[in-house]
Amino acid sequence: MILNTGQRTDIPAFYSEWFCNRLREKHVLVRNPYNVSQLIRYRISPDVVDAICFCTKNPAPMLAHMELLAPFGQLWFVTITPYGKSIEPNVPDKTEIIESFKALSKIVGAARIVWRYDPIIIFGKYTVAQHMQSFEKMCRALSGFTKTCVISFIDLYPKVCRNFPDVQEVAANDRRALGKSCAEIGASYGIQIKACAEGNDLAQFGIDCTGCMTKAVYEAVLGCSLNIPEKNYARKECNCYLSADIGAYNTCAHFCRYCYANYDRQTVLNNMQRHNPRSPLLIGNVQHGDIIQDAVQVSFKNGQAMLHL
Repeated sequence: MILNTGQRTDIPAFYSEWFCNRLREKHVLVRNPYNVSQLIRYRISPDVVDAICFCTKNPAPMLAHMELLAPFGQLWFVTITPYGKSIEPNVPDKTEIIESFKALSKIVGAARIVWRYDPIIIFGKYTVAQHMQSFEKMCRALSGFTKTCVISFIDLYPKVCRNFPDVQEVAANDRRALGKSCAEIGASYGIQIKACAEGNDLAQFGIDCTGCMTKAVYEAVLGCSLNIPEKNYARKECNCYLSADIGAYNTCAHFCRYCYANYDRQTVLNNMQRHNPRSPLLIGNVQHGDIIQDAVQVSFKNGQAMLHL
């Protein structure tokens, strides 16, 4: 199975101590966001967890604990964008993130760490020309430390519209111009560009539009074939395999204005006050009346080796 840590919050940035405790105790509880009295228990063991997938804007807090992850396959997605504090209030300085990215790459390998340049927003000083300039600068800094960059354009979810009411969709001509430019710049630095849930419009520029967390991606990372079960995808544009997320919504303190996972700032702060690093749950503790159900977990590996990265 694949354990996911990053679709609901940023665990490496804010909850690394908790996550390390979960690795040591070999299990985690996850509260169902749509049925709060239902808890799912996952074993965190290499015999059933084939890979752990991370999505973070700051991997630095995990760098001192990488030995705990050594038994597991890993796939890291690290977001580095050009935005300042007016859009990403609590994201560390980008030069610091780039250095952490490089340090992580040296541990896990360039093929297992992906740079995310997303979401792309055209807003204020962040023009098409500015994005091209920033993207080239970041490509130059990350060349040799990753093989892949994922791009996407902002999606106007209800939470995004509420927290960032003056943001707009990126126009189709700007999407094409940026896609073409990113593909050309990436190629010059040895970085393959992938598009996340953007259809096939950018494929004409040599951009891989097949998905960023697909079965094929995990197989390449793990060096073996996987029997991943069929599933229904949350969005028709998305081909990624997203399952067993151990995070929780309304818990990310980066407070990015484009975030789809936070309702508002105060809700996040209230939840973070309830965080206990020793609890099996990310937020709070097991309550009277909670029903714990053990997840059905099996390894997806079928024993057929593939070329290792």
